[in-house]
Amino acid sequence: MFQHIGQIIELFWRTLRALPLCWRQRGKIFYQLFEIGNVSLFMVCILSLFIAGVVALQTGPVMVSHGLGAVVGGMIGLSMCKEFAPVMMSILIAGRIGSAMAAEIGAMRVYQEIDALRTMNIDPVHYLVLPRMVAIALALPALVMFSIPVGWFGGALVSALNQRIGISFDAFFHSLRDEVDPGDIFNGIFKSFIFALAIGIISCHQGLATRGGPRAIGRSVTKAVVNSIVVILILDYFLTRILLYVQK
Repeated sequence: MFQHIGQIIELFWRTLRALPLCWRQRGKIFYQLFEIGNVSLFMVCILSLFIAGVVALQTGPVMVSHGLGAVVGGMIGLSMCKEFAPVMMSILIAGRIGSAMAAEIGAMRVYQEIDALRTMNIDPVHYLVLPRMVAIALALPALVMFSIPVGWFGGALVSALNQRIGISFDAFFHSLRDEVDPGDIFNGIFKSFIFALAIGIISCHQGLATRGGPRAIGRSVTKAVVNSIVVILILDYFLTRILLYVQK
């Protein structure tokens, strides 16, 4: 485990040192951005709508029964900004994009294409890792920014249509405006940026570490997704503690 952690840190440092080469790799970065956004946007929309809808459905009636209906909008708004949007979108991207990164790089490793790149004096970190890291670090926060208002709309829709809640759109968004400020939105965007770096570096490392045949590619994909989700949840706790301390 410690050997893998050391290799991941080394790979991350090599990628940071290669950042000045981003302009040279802009074509690959734009291609990866399009792939991440084009594939994920519809799923992000659906996931955000139903996550916020379920939160409203579960908590709204309880809060209304205790006379707290006026804060339902603020509660759902804060939940989407700080937790549900960054965490759930990151898990979605880990499953969809992180697995693809590990599979692509792992296949290149198994079929000796990475060795061919080194033979042509092309650094695999510059050619394969850097574009994917930059693209996911830009794309995931953008998707979270899109998912937050979509989730707010989903929560408002359920709150207005469910008879046990019965909160109008105006009352919902009035409560949301009172409780949510730009710092809360930045909180979620910052979390998603850190999660994106974790997903990208873990997935690329698993791809580069692939050894064996086609079965090894499947194992690398599984490890990339599982490790990314575990790291996202661990980082979420520590980032939440840090951000709460900073906001005091």
